[in-house]
Amino acid sequence: MRRNATVVVLMLGLLGAAVCAAALVVGLRPDSTAAPPAKPVWTEMAWPFPVDQWGRGKTFECKPEHCGTEVRLYLRAKIGFCDCVSAIDDDEIDRVGDFGLLGDTATALGPGRPIDVRWMKGRSRGYALSGGAIAGRSALAVAFHDHCDMMIATAVIHGDQPAAQEVAVLQFLNSNTVLHWAELTLGL
Repeated sequence: MRRNATVVVLMLGLLGAAVCAAALVVGLRPDSTAAPPAKPVWTEMAWPFPVDQWGRGKTFECKPEHCGTEVRLYLRAKIGFCDCVSAIDDDEIDRVGDFGLLGDTATALGPGRPIDVRWMKGRSRGYALSGGAIAGRSALAVAFHDHCDMMIATAVIHGDQPAAQEVAVLQFLNSNTVLHWAELTLGL
């Protein structure tokens, strides 16, 4: 009887080891649905658009391996544009967004929501894009202001869920990189 108990314990131990080994192998397999890293990496690129009344802006890209999908962020200031508003509403963000640069038709996916970028107040809103020259299926427009000067960020996203990229975009907009650019551009 004691010998049978020893064999059963040994078999259970081998089975447990096999289950642990299988879990380890499955855990090491690449998973295409894995979440992007907690800290996206943004790389500055050249401004791809002709100069207009608002001048050149900044372009940044986050690759799929860092953001889960490709995200291009176009950022620029519109000095004296927001009529010194105290709050930005959905109509304002629709009006000031830079979709005209992209050549896209933008359709809002729902109401926007209030956001903060450092000390500046603003609004974020998701859009479906169609008909443009810039590859991307959706966008996130973010408008925020410092007194009478407005910053516009348009994130073109490969995918149809722009809200999924909002945290990464807002983290970047709150970064020292963007803060330094805003201070120079706004003369702060």
